[in-house]
Amino acid sequence: MRLILLGPPGAGKGTQAQHLVAKYGIVQLSTGDMLRAAVKAGTPVGLQAQEVMARGGLVPDDVVVRIVAQRIEEPDARKGFILDGFPRTVPQATALDRMLAEREIGLDAAIEIRVNEEALLKRIESRIAETRSRGETLRDDDDPRVLHRRLAAYREQTAPLVAYYSLQGVLRTVNGMAPIPEVTKAIDRELTKALAAKAAPVFAKPAKKAARKPAGQVAKKVAKKSSKKLAQKARKAVSIGKKSKTEPAASKRKAKRRTAKQKRGR
Repeated sequence: MRLILLGPPGAGKGTQAQHLVAKYGIVQLSTGDMLRAAVKAGTPVGLQAQEVMARGGLVPDDVVVRIVAQRIEEPDARKGFILDGFPRTVPQATALDRMLAEREIGLDAAIEIRVNEEALLKRIESRIAETRSRGETLRDDDDPRVLHRRLAAYREQTAPLVAYYSLQGVLRTVNGMAPIPEVTKAIDRELTKALAAKAAPVFAKPAKKAARKPAGQVAKKVAKKSSKKLAQKARKAVSIGKKSKTEPAASKRKAKRRTAKQKRGR
């Protein structure tokens, strides 16, 4: 079982990941944990990541993918894994797909936990009030302003992955606003469907096979989705322009035919 959990901050991905780890005997792989482990172990890719981080830069996608590749080959990840914090962007997703394809494995599902952002903000405000009433210390992320920034970053960078994995045919969506046990059951149902579809004979699921398109092709579709409408408008404008140019010529031909008929009538 190889999974990705999608959803904005506060959607409950961590809670659901714990259930999936316990139920399926798979491991939850955090990008941050993997980077720190690679740096501590002094692996070549870990040293490369350490050098970038020491300069205050972001670790390049190809370095992160190589770290993920090394981690999923360890014995505890052979039964499967949940990727936590990666991929965050469509380019990262395409890089991940290439790496998995080289190992002749793929994702079983990308689970989107869909939530209402306004409800998330109210939820965190309630949690802050409850924490203060108990006299406890607030966590760093218990701040509506911080959540606003994180939600904006998710919409800009990570939300396009929903369209990406939908085009890949592996996206499964559940209602994250339901109570936690119901969300858990919904995810279990969707995973059962995903595994059943994957195990079905090819001739029984031709539509599914057609939906699994190469990663590069899907990435291009997602990237160009917004420009597609503009292209349609441009083609329409050209068509109208051609029509307007031919109309005067057509009118002249009709006028000549009418004159010829009038002469014959005389």
